[in-house]
Amino acid sequence: MALTKRDKAIIADLQRFRVMSRDDIADIHFRGLKRPQESANNVLLRLVRDGHIQRSTAFVPYVYFCADNTIKKNSQKIPHYLEIVQVYKEILATGPLEQFLVEPKYKKGLAEPDAFFIYQRTPFFLECQRTFYSEKMIEEKLNRYLALYESGVIADEPWQPSGKVVFPYILIISDTRYALNRQYPFRVFQAPSFLSFLRSLKQPQQFQQSSYSDIKVTGARLKLRDQ
Repeated sequence: MALTKRDKAIIADLQRFRVMSRDDIADIHFRGLKRPQESANNVLLRLVRDGHIQRSTAFVPYVYFCADNTIKKNSQKIPHYLEIVQVYKEILATGPLEQFLVEPKYKKGLAEPDAFFIYQRTPFFLECQRTFYSEKMIEEKLNRYLALYESGVIADEPWQPSGKVVFPYILIISDTRYALNRQYPFRVFQAPSFLSFLRSLKQPQQFQQSSYSDIKVTGARLKLRDQ
């Protein structure tokens, strides 16, 4: 059976996210249907049977991988990848999402973001920290972002606007709020979820980071201004 447009979109997302649950796939590719999970089950069973994707029954609901997956079916990284998908779905539900790239790679020793995305024409690096990180570990992570900033490689990215260089905002999604003991030449924000981050933009006095304040949404673009 020839692959449908939706089949190809599911496979492309599995290649992008590394792993997705049945419910993730249903939410993204079968939304609007009367029984999205049942419809997803039927399609995913066919794709597994025909060798287009792989499946692990070690999770409930089952999780799926692309055909050339190299992740172990019980890998401890799977929950982390699934968390990235959850953030993606949350962003997707709130507004226009131009790009969402999982684990973009730069030179050795530089930052390794969980994702890069452009939301309302504004670039972000995403860090999903659902497991415990010490403040020292967070500082080391941000120091790698500083090394990325100082390397200048971001200037060559194809999404850069004409005539200027923009370094993405860093958004840390975590249930823990970390004390940052230094200032950086880029903006760092922390929130328990993307929706919480958006809500904070409407209440700048409750969401100040380092020397940055007066945060608001203006028109179709996020506006963040220095003091």
